[in-house]
Amino acid sequence: MKTSDRNPAAILRSLKKYTQADAEEAPAEAGNHKEYTIDELAREGSSTVRNVRAYQDRGILPSPEKRGRTGIYTDVHLARLKIIGALLERGYTLNNIRDLLIAWEQGRELNDILGLEVAVTNWQNPVVPSYLDYQNLLDDFGEDITPEVMTKAVKLGYIIPEGMRLRIPYPRVYNAGKELSEAGVPLDAVLTHVTLVREEVDKLAERFIGMIIHHLVDEKYGDDALPEGEDVPKLADFITRIRPLADAVVSDELGRVLEKSINKILVDRLANVLAHIEKNG
Repeated sequence: MKTSDRNPAAILRSLKKYTQADAEEAPAEAGNHKEYTIDELAREGSSTVRNVRAYQDRGILPSPEKRGRTGIYTDVHLARLKIIGALLERGYTLNNIRDLLIAWEQGRELNDILGLEVAVTNWQNPVVPSYLDYQNLLDDFGEDITPEVMTKAVKLGYIIPEGMRLRIPYPRVYNAGKELSEAGVPLDAVLTHVTLVREEVDKLAERFIGMIIHHLVDEKYGDDALPEGEDVPKLADFITRIRPLADAVVSDELGRVLEKSINKILVDRLANVLAHIEKNG
C-alpha cells in the first residue's frame, strides 16, 4: 500500500462523484445465455429503456420472454441491440435498419442469423470481472488515484462505477497497473501509454479481422456482401474460435518483441557505460 500526504477522506469524497444512485447488479445467467431485465439490457447495450421498447414496436428487436410481469432478455437481444446502435451511429434510420434486417433474414434461418449476431457482438472478455469499493482503490494506489486519473481510467473502461462499488472488467490489467504503480511508475503515465497502445491494437485487430473476412466472405461473395446458407452458422462458429487464435499470435509476437527491446536497451546502456569508462580511463 502506498502512503499519501493527502487526506484519504478528501480523496474518497472526490472519487465518489462517480457513485451512481443505486447499486447495479450483474445480470444473471441461465443455461448458455445471460439474462437481462430491460434496464440491464439497455445499460449493457449503451441504449435506453425507451429505445428498447421503440425497437420492439418497430419489429427490429425480438420481444422478451415473459415471466410473470417481467420481460426477460438474453444475449440474442443484446447482440441485436448493439447492431442497431452501430447502424444508427452510421446514419441509418430505423426504417433503413428494418428493411436491412428483413432482407438479411429472407431465405436464411433466423436462428443462424441470430447466432452470427451474437458471435460478432458478444466476443467479450472471458475473464470474470472483480469488484472493489473506493477504499480498496485508495489502498491499492494511494495518491496516484486522483480524480483526473479516475476519469481517465473510467473512459478507458478499466474501472466501471456501479453504485457503491467499482467493477474491474480486466483484473489482469488492473493488477499490472498496481504493480507498475508500486514500482514507481505513475499511474497517470501508465494510462497515457495504454491509450497509445490501444490505438495500435485497434489497427492490429482490424488487420487480423480484415484478413479473415477477405478469405472467408469477400472471395466467395464479393466485397460488402453477407454470407449465405450454411456459411452463416459456419462463420459464427469460426468467429467464436478466433479469440484464442488471435491471443496466441499476439502473445507470442509481443513476447518476442519485448525480449528484443529489453535486450537492446540493456546492451545500449552497457555500451554507454563502457564508452564512459574508456573515455575517462
